[in-house]
Amino acid sequence: MTLELNLKGKTAVITGASEGIGKAVAEKLGEEGMNLWIAARTQTKIEAVANAIKDAHGVRVTPLALDLSKSADQQALAKAAEGADILINNAGAIPKGKIHEIDEAQWRDVWDLKVFGYINLCREFYGQMKARGDGVIINIIGNGGEKPVSDYIAGSTGNAALMAFTRALGGDAPKDGLRVVGLNPGPVATEKLVSMLKKGARDQLGDEARYEEFMEPFGFGRVATCEEIADMTAFLASPLSAYTTGTIITVDGGMINKGPLF
Repeated sequence: MTLELNLKGKTAVITGASEGIGKAVAEKLGEEGMNLWIAARTQTKIEAVANAIKDAHGVRVTPLALDLSKSADQQALAKAAEGADILINNAGAIPKGKIHEIDEAQWRDVWDLKVFGYINLCREFYGQMKARGDGVIINIIGNGGEKPVSDYIAGSTGNAALMAFTRALGGDAPKDGLRVVGLNPGPVATEKLVSMLKKGARDQLGDEARYEEFMEPFGFGRVATCEEIADMTAFLASPLSAYTTGTIITVDGGMINKGPLF
């Protein structure tokens, strides 16, 4: 039995859609019959994703090469995709490191994309959605904000800020006919993570094929797939989640509540 999400014909904006979670979300929403605006920094990568989705599902997909750490590009996306039903903020990654390992320039650079990028795009699209009394915003954040640690201080702090922002905006959104929800993935099997694990397996175990052994401490002995995060994103965006707003959904195999993994 196929679960009908009732998203066909609607329009979504997805940032950071050239790879990993963002790409999987775009593919899932295209499969559901949605028209898409997808954005990332690299023209060739985002165009390739757009063409693949159009060929597979026959939906309209518009790729935009933008640097969403910049206000001008944030505004350009909002103008181009005006009228979109759903905004999915996903662009940005914040590196690990203690406070003395991340200088001010790097800290500001990564926050301009993920923290202020999310906030500014919410501001732009929330205004559009409020004017017509309908819309959904999903902020894909990360579970690092739920249990801050010193060796991920910029990410823990940024994610915690976005969680608070999402709760505050989403709690008040129903009076405008809108919903704002946060999604916190734990570790996800993106190309970047798998490459890091393979390197670790080469360096520590002498065989990159043994990289999955590093996943054993996680829930169910693995990390999440991009497709699992995309499925939850689609569900939260759909009318099946019509009463869900101002909250954060965590998908991490119980990681945050398990205690030390290593």
